[in-house]
Amino acid sequence: MNWVRPSERVRELIRQGAQLAVSGSKELLAKLDEATLSSPYMRKIADDPVLAEAIRRCNRSNQLHWVAANISHPGEQVPPNVGAESLVVVRYLIRRGMDESAVVDLYRIGQNVAWRGWMRTVSGLTADVGEQQELLDVSARSISLFIDETIAGIYQQMQAERDDLTRGTNADRRQVVALILDGAPIAQQHAEDRLGYQLGQHHTGAVVWSDESSTDLSDLDRATDALLRTASGPRPLAVPASAATRWVWLPGAAGPNLSDIATEVAQLPAVRIAVGPTAVGVEGFRRSHLDAINTQRMMARLSSVQRVVSYNDVELIALITADPERADRFVKHTLGDFANADVELQQAVLTFVHEQCNASRAAGRLFTHRNTLLRRIARANELLPQPLERASVHIAMALETLSWRGA
Repeated sequence: MNWVRPSERVRELIRQGAQLAVSGSKELLAKLDEATLSSPYMRKIADDPVLAEAIRRCNRSNQLHWVAANISHPGEQVPPNVGAESLVVVRYLIRRGMDESAVVDLYRIGQNVAWRGWMRTVSGLTADVGEQQELLDVSARSISLFIDETIAGIYQQMQAERDDLTRGTNADRRQVVALILDGAPIAQQHAEDRLGYQLGQHHTGAVVWSDESSTDLSDLDRATDALLRTASGPRPLAVPASAATRWVWLPGAAGPNLSDIATEVAQLPAVRIAVGPTAVGVEGFRRSHLDAINTQRMMARLSSVQRVVSYNDVELIALITADPERADRFVKHTLGDFANADVELQQAVLTFVHEQCNASRAAGRLFTHRNTLLRRIARANELLPQPLERASVHIAMALETLSWRGA
C-alpha cells in the first residue's frame, strides 16, 4: 500500500491523540486484555497464568508501539511489531495446538477495541468536520495496516516455531504426553519407549513456571533440576511445555520433599512450582498433572505469594475459589469485620480451630500463653458475624482462603 502523508494539521492532531492515549493506556489495556482473553479461541486456555500474562504483555507492546510511533512520527506508516512479546505468545499457542486462526482472532479483537478507544480519544480534538474526517480516515488506515503487517510477520514466526516443534526429542515427548493427557488410545509400552519413562508406577506431577518477563530462563531449569533430584525411584520425566513452563513427573510412592525444594526455589526469583498428588498408573500420570495445573491456576487466580504449593494442601481452597465472586461473598459473609483484622489475630483463630478448639494445644503451637490466646478469641468473637463456636469450620475455611491470597 502506498502511504499518503496527511496534512500538517492532522499530523498534529494525531500526535496530540497519541499523547492522550498514553495517559489513558491503563483503562484501554484492561479492555484489551478482557476482550482477547475471553475470545472463543482463548477461552479454553486463557486460565493458564503464563499464557494470560504473555498475552497481556503482547497487548501492551502493540498498543505502546503504535502510540509511540505516532508521537515521534505522527501520521506516518507504523512498522509491524514482531518483537519478543509476540514470539512468546506464538510459542505458547503452537505448543497448545492452536493454529493461525487463533492469532488472527487475537489481533482483530485487539484492533476493534483499540479503534473504539482511539475514536473516543480524538473525538474532541477538533470541531472542524474536514479535519475530523481526515483524522479518522488516516487513523483507520494506519491501525489496519499496522495489524495486517504484524499478523504477516507473526505468521512467519509461527511457521518457524512449528518447524522447530516438530523436530527433536522434546517434540516427540510433548506429542506423546499430549496424547496421554487427552486420553488418546496409545499403547503403554510404545509410550514408555518414546518417553523413556515408566507409566505403570507411582507418579507425582508438577509444573515449574514463571509469569514474569524478566525471569532468567536458566532459573527455570535450575528449579526443575532441584525437583528432579528429589526423585527416589527410576528416571523422572521433564518436558518443556513452553519457554517459561516445564512439566515434570517424579517417580516414587513417597512423593517429593517440598521443604527441600522450597529452600532452593527461594534463591530463584519469580520461579514457582505447583505439585499434584502422588498417584499410580497411566491415569495417575494424567490426574496428578491436571491437579498440578489446577494448583497453578489457583495460585494465579488468588495472586498467591507462595512459591511452592502442593495440591494436597489447597484442594478444598481450589474448589472454594473456583468462582472468585462467590469466594469473595463467602469470605465477607463469614468473617465480616474480622476479614480486616490483623494477621496475628486471624492466625490465632485459625490455629485454635485446627487444634479442635483446644486452647492449651493451640497456645503451645503459637508459643503464647493460654490466657493470651483466649483474649484473642474473645476479641475475634466481637468482630465475627457469628460466634466461633457456632461456625468454626466456615470461619476456618474463610481464613484459609484469605491466607492464600496475595497482598
